[in-house]
Amino acid sequence: MKTPKTIPEVKLSWEISADEITAILAGSHSNPFAVLGVHQAGDAFVARCFIPGAEDVTAMTLDGGVIGELKQLHADGVFAGPVSLTKLQPVRYRARRGDSEWAVTDPYSFGPVLGPMDDYFAREGSHLRLFDKMGAHLIKHDGAQGIHFAVWAPNAQRVSVVGDFNNWDGRRHVMRLRADSGIWEIFAPDVPIGVAYKFEIRGHDGVLLPLKADPFARRSELRPKTASVAAAELEQVWEDEAHLKHWRETDKRRQPISIYEVHASSWQRRQDGTMLSWDELASSLIPYCVDMGFTHIEFLPITEHPYDPSWGYQTTGLYAPTARFGEPEGFARFVNGCHKVGIGVILDWVPAHFPTDEHGLGWFDGTALYEHEDPRKGFHPDWNTAIYNFGRTEVVSYLVNNALYWAEKFHLDGLRVDAVASMLYLDYSRKHGEWIPNEYGGNENLEAVRFLQDLNVRIYGLHPNVMTIAEESTSWPKVSQPVHEGGLGFGFKWNMGFMHDTLSYMKRDPIHRRHHHNELTFGLLYAYSENFVLPLSHDEVVHGKGSLIAKMPGDDWQKFANLRAYYAYMWGYPGKKLLFMGQEFAQWSEWSEAKSLDWNLLQYRMHEGMRRLVRDLNFTYRSKPALHERDCEGDGFEWLVADDHQNSVFAWLRKAPGQKPIAVITNFTPVYRENYSIRLPLAGRWREILNTDADIYGGSGKGNGGRVQAVDAGGNITCSITLPPLATIMLEPEN
Repeated sequence: MKTPKTIPEVKLSWEISADEITAILAGSHSNPFAVLGVHQAGDAFVARCFIPGAEDVTAMTLDGGVIGELKQLHADGVFAGPVSLTKLQPVRYRARRGDSEWAVTDPYSFGPVLGPMDDYFAREGSHLRLFDKMGAHLIKHDGAQGIHFAVWAPNAQRVSVVGDFNNWDGRRHVMRLRADSGIWEIFAPDVPIGVAYKFEIRGHDGVLLPLKADPFARRSELRPKTASVAAAELEQVWEDEAHLKHWRETDKRRQPISIYEVHASSWQRRQDGTMLSWDELASSLIPYCVDMGFTHIEFLPITEHPYDPSWGYQTTGLYAPTARFGEPEGFARFVNGCHKVGIGVILDWVPAHFPTDEHGLGWFDGTALYEHEDPRKGFHPDWNTAIYNFGRTEVVSYLVNNALYWAEKFHLDGLRVDAVASMLYLDYSRKHGEWIPNEYGGNENLEAVRFLQDLNVRIYGLHPNVMTIAEESTSWPKVSQPVHEGGLGFGFKWNMGFMHDTLSYMKRDPIHRRHHHNELTFGLLYAYSENFVLPLSHDEVVHGKGSLIAKMPGDDWQKFANLRAYYAYMWGYPGKKLLFMGQEFAQWSEWSEAKSLDWNLLQYRMHEGMRRLVRDLNFTYRSKPALHERDCEGDGFEWLVADDHQNSVFAWLRKAPGQKPIAVITNFTPVYRENYSIRLPLAGRWREILNTDADIYGGSGKGNGGRVQAVDAGGNITCSITLPPLATIMLEPEN
């Protein structure tokens, strides 16, 4: 122990008033920094502290030099006294009770970490690195190591951080209010990484709220626990520059994009039914997707959520990869592994609404902070959730920063934005009188529009390798057109009309399809109004809808044949592709989030045949530029047969400049048709590059023997082909 320095006489009182002691002990003092810690008293310095359980306290410098013995002012642990310092600096205390002795570094003796520019940019909404400032971060500050905590709660009387490190005592680490921004912060020395914590908030009316999880927490406890966890800065040796460069420099509309939609906890499970870790998922899911030819994996939300049956769409931790699959570093390793083999990773992202769990964002500081106070704008009737207040600068900044966080820290390739339609319309799922019109009297949520535009401008400006995809179920104009042209700025939009119309058609008995021919032709009237992704998503195989194979009409053979023809029809149709897991091998049962897919079905010929077909469709789509380079442009499509409703036959040409065209022909009846005449753009031999009726896929093996001959008869080029039953074929000119 170092020799104590001489303590100068303190001319001003170093004691604390009885009222302030009472407030500190009651946890009602809104600014203990003004009382506790080190303060100048005339020409000298005093130290004051609150250490519950202590009987004696010695003040020391951080390097162990004794600077004074403090006097006990209250038996519950309030001490004060003069200290031999020449300047304001952090101090440490040696506390004693009986034979016990412990050290406490005084959090109130440290200055603030955030600065006035942080306040300015946070208040303005232009701070694009809030995730490095807010939440919990391990730092070295004024010579000490610890965790810096920061949280936005502008209307609170008092905010404390509580956790295992202070026995969840809200009096121990009361935070400093930055009045200009409404952010509370504190540097908590000696607090280690991995500690669980929450915020204890006394609302504007003095009422103590339920403990709140950190909105910016980068890690959370495993449900049913709900605390945030102080996480280290993400460390990942990224090996994906070639992958990022490719997507940064290419026009995504002209790239093959075939997305495998995955619910991470039910794709596959361990023998005992527990969930796989990210590393275990990487060892099986990544090779599977490579073999299947998918270009991207899209995960249903993996942000922290308390309730498994919500599938992640009711998230309470927008910055934290769920603890169900391990630590955040595991997810970073998964993404890196995907990128090394050329697979992109897309996350379902939910900025439309949040759940009302008491530890979440709802009434965060005792007021409607993240949501609207008026339930006509702030409550979602469909999901019993709260709606973000898109008119509040700090809320928009919170969400935009979150999108940037996933792109920067985890190298994500895309965000599929959930429930965009519910954001765009003030009257979404509401009856007359249950919603408030905008300033012009309309039903458009102009604040949400501005948020989405800002989001896309920021994402594409800072991370051009990333794509944003809107799940937007209405005909809102220009969803995927640039903001400077009046659009929302998304890269792509889900084509919900395609999904609805084609499934409606496919469910019908083939004998009736002739009367509903327009259900398949109508989509081409708007196919190029947006940059579309064609989704066969999780929404179609839940809530009693059954699996895709179960929707198909006919006996088992016809069900498989229908689904094979449908898949090839979709892969030949203009637009990017998305298929939900399990549907690639025609799982019979409806999807359940509580168990693994029925992988045992692959031992059966028809299911394995379906998987092979989807694999071949992916590789055909990727290897044939005509099938993907003009997915989003009208000059890449030409009808060959659009009006043969009597035979339920559809045929078109897919084209790309300088590339061989591909003819896609579908027979949606079980009738085997020989000598079916069709026009083609080029005379000569055409190869049958895909036939869903092939024996290897479980079909009847009928077709064209691999080739057909197109004949030029006076400028009219026609071809006589065989159309297998309930099948799609693709033809390509040999030369």
